[in-house]
Amino acid sequence: MKLTIERAALLKALTHVQSVVERRNTIPILANVMLTAQKGSLGLAATDMDLAIVEQVDATAAKTGATTAPAHTLYEIVRKLPDGTQVQLEAGTDSVLTLRAGRSRFTLQCLPVSDFPQMSEGDLPHRFQIGAADLKAIIDRTRFAISTEETRYYLNGIYLHAARSNEVEVLRGVATDGHRLARVELPLPPGAAEMPGVIVPRKAVGELRKLIEEADSAVDVELSETRIRFALGGVTLTSKLIDGTFPDYERVIPAGNDKMMEVRCAEFSAAVDRVATISTEKSRAIKLTLGKNTLTLSATSPDAGSATEEIEVGYDGAPIEIGFNSRYLLDITQQITGADARFMMADAGSPTVVRDAADESALYVLMPMRV
Repeated sequence: MKLTIERAALLKALTHVQSVVERRNTIPILANVMLTAQKGSLGLAATDMDLAIVEQVDATAAKTGATTAPAHTLYEIVRKLPDGTQVQLEAGTDSVLTLRAGRSRFTLQCLPVSDFPQMSEGDLPHRFQIGAADLKAIIDRTRFAISTEETRYYLNGIYLHAARSNEVEVLRGVATDGHRLARVELPLPPGAAEMPGVIVPRKAVGELRKLIEEADSAVDVELSETRIRFALGGVTLTSKLIDGTFPDYERVIPAGNDKMMEVRCAEFSAAVDRVATISTEKSRAIKLTLGKNTLTLSATSPDAGSATEEIEVGYDGAPIEIGFNSRYLLDITQQITGADARFMMADAGSPTVVRDAADESALYVLMPMRV
């Protein structure tokens, strides 16, 4: 193969594909990116066996063909080249890739293309389109609640499924780690009604989020019971799904919370952040004491001392004291885009529901702490 490509186009594609490649690999070929020169384009592919990414970029190919090269090394070389450089890539039959740019010349050891694993395609019977902004909203408002506990692997992703809400068909994204839960819903895209409920793994969610950042068009989604594919802007991301059953999350969303507090979100978030400076590193506990139209936030630590702050809120229920992990409170308030947050509480030992007062599409559940 022999081709010429503009540095910026190559760097953008390599940025996408190299981030799928794991830093530590026991299988050498998985550290490599496959480069395929075709007439008028360069194809790049990388996989970790669970997640695969393929991207096509414009290039001028003098000779078609394919090779594989160390993904992170190639990315670092291209990243350090000057802007506007034309990059020439050439590979023969001697397992070496030669890269020339200006006065620079690099040679990289290659591995055979025949070693590069193919993600088994299989049939993906369910297809629909979703706006990039809508998919971004689902990811951004739920992924903070994805569990990192490997033993509860079925919580290590976002649960995507079709559901009904107030007699309206919706696409729902849910994530929980057992301490907090995030649920976001959007109008159901045409074609998604028959889709199975699937758990998209955390790594796939992270890679997809990076790709969406640069996309403004719709995202094509195809899925089966075991795998999902997202196609956007010349990039295709295919991921295995988590093989497990997501818990019945509806059971943990309380319906009878009768104590409602409305608070200016930015003011509340800043107060939590300040008071939490005193809380112990391990528990990050903060206490909320509610009285008529006032909220007192407090934290104590045997080492650091104590802190209190009072803010005005909309509340006329019975007095209540309830404790939370301050980090979890801040994670939730960061997802609220409106001016006001609404807290629905029952008592100090029951889950609290948090909503954006201006947007009913997202709901958050937070387990209290003893403080």
